[in-house]
Amino acid sequence: MLLDVQDLRASLGGRPVLNGVSFSVMAGEFVGLIGPNGAGKSTLLRALLGLTPADGAIALGALAAAHVSARERARHMAYVAQEREIAWAVPVEMLVGLGRSPHRPSFASLALADRNAIDAAMRKMEVDSFRDRAATELSGGEKARVLIARALAQETPLLLADEPTSGLDPSHQITLMRLFADLATSGRSVVASLHDLGLAARWCTRLLLIDAGRIVADGPPDEVLTAQTLRDVYGVEAFFGETAGGLIVQPLDLVAVDTGARP
Repeated sequence: MLLDVQDLRASLGGRPVLNGVSFSVMAGEFVGLIGPNGAGKSTLLRALLGLTPADGAIALGALAAAHVSARERARHMAYVAQEREIAWAVPVEMLVGLGRSPHRPSFASLALADRNAIDAAMRKMEVDSFRDRAATELSGGEKARVLIARALAQETPLLLADEPTSGLDPSHQITLMRLFADLATSGRSVVASLHDLGLAARWCTRLLLIDAGRIVADGPPDEVLTAQTLRDVYGVEAFFGETAGGLIVQPLDLVAVDTGARP
């Protein structure tokens, strides 16, 4: 087990955001966190990282997260934040190289293993062609891919990502989802918050549906994404289909509201 969460609770500005969230993540899972805006997905990811204060129990493998140093946590979990701002005009290769920081002493030179991990991550995210450009000069989508490459270079058993497909074109969205699926197949795990239900249905091995700070459904995509669930949680009607590649889900319209009017 890579991650175990029990009765996690968190508040922001005095308002409860997570209300007793419990789940575990095993090696080889690609878990999609889905749910409406404000459901608590980003807060959950930040709480797992210790960035948002929370009550409850979080275990990273056999270690209680409360007793794990920041460096040890960074060796276990990598994180791709929702925000894509890059403040320093450093070369792309140097920015991606920051993902190797948990694996080497402070101020130590990069070892061969570090350079190999950086090169592999940049190739996977197709950013190696502009490795020498200043990261601040990149487009929004390019910045997103560079920050994902940094997390990949970290080479952790578990990768957390907050809306990683946001700002990516369809080709790079699919490339990223295929990459995450491959990581899971290789024995690592990914937990990613996603708004695109079609991508979540097609690529994730498991979905956690969060609403009002609680997990209201947990299981394979075809069990979580049902017509009635989408009506109840999202207030939408959707098209459902099947292909050789898996489930297709496409929201179509809002649920019609019965006003009670009679002709």
